[in-house]
Amino acid sequence: MLAVRCGSHIPEGCAGAGPAGSASSLLRMRFSEALVLLAAGTAGGIFSTVVAIASLVTYPVLLALGVPPLSANMTNTVSLVFTGASSVAASKPELAGQGRRVLRLGVVTALGGAAGAAVLLLTPASAFTVVVPVLIGGASLVLLVQPRISLLTPPAVLDTRHRLALGAALFAVAVYVGYFGAAAGVMLLVVLSAMIREPLVRVNAIKNAVSGMANALAAVCFALFGDVRWKLVLPLAAGFLIGGWIGPKIARRVPAEVFRVFVSLCGLGLAAKLGISAYH
Repeated sequence: MLAVRCGSHIPEGCAGAGPAGSASSLLRMRFSEALVLLAAGTAGGIFSTVVAIASLVTYPVLLALGVPPLSANMTNTVSLVFTGASSVAASKPELAGQGRRVLRLGVVTALGGAAGAAVLLLTPASAFTVVVPVLIGGASLVLLVQPRISLLTPPAVLDTRHRLALGAALFAVAVYVGYFGAAAGVMLLVVLSAMIREPLVRVNAIKNAVSGMANALAAVCFALFGDVRWKLVLPLAAGFLIGGWIGPKIARRVPAEVFRVFVSLCGLGLAAKLGISAYH
């Protein structure tokens, strides 16, 4: 059976805490914490749909509230499911006639998301703590150079070899979504833009849908076998729901350049801070 070891210094929400402990911890969450999580989730949901990033906004907030890195990642993934649902609902004009394509691509990303979750659950928590600064730093750099990546145009007609390569790339990015996922939306957008000959706003809507499927299956794995801090999920998920609904409307009207650079620089700072702590 998949299992994650909970730290003895923070018993709340761990698998061994029991129903009574879980109920007690739910009652002890402060109103100020709920407001912070609601605001972080709303900002994360907007950034997720506008500049294809959410975890670089919400993951540091969970850490600041004292949640261990592994639990923060799982709690964030479970809450992110609501961003996918609301962004899809808000993107009906862009997704019109795309049902079969979304389903076909979504099967690949869902399987990748489950695979990434399995890797996270089966590897030691210490490994995640060591690797996460690298993941955040790399994701921030990818986000920072996103316009240059977008200039890489694929062949007008994809042959079988290119299709297989892009399918493998889509699965690999989905594995990353399930494992951590910071800036995975940027990577998904690059892969999907190479696969789909549609306007960017429609590709972005498809990205939101298939990314949501990857998150959903990873979230199921974490809910069943992981250390999800359920008392934090409700306000964070509510914020993601709001942000995911607002984001597509902003994406249609507001340039995302300032958001992209700001979040990238903050992500690099966070990676440096976490790296100093992890490698000290």
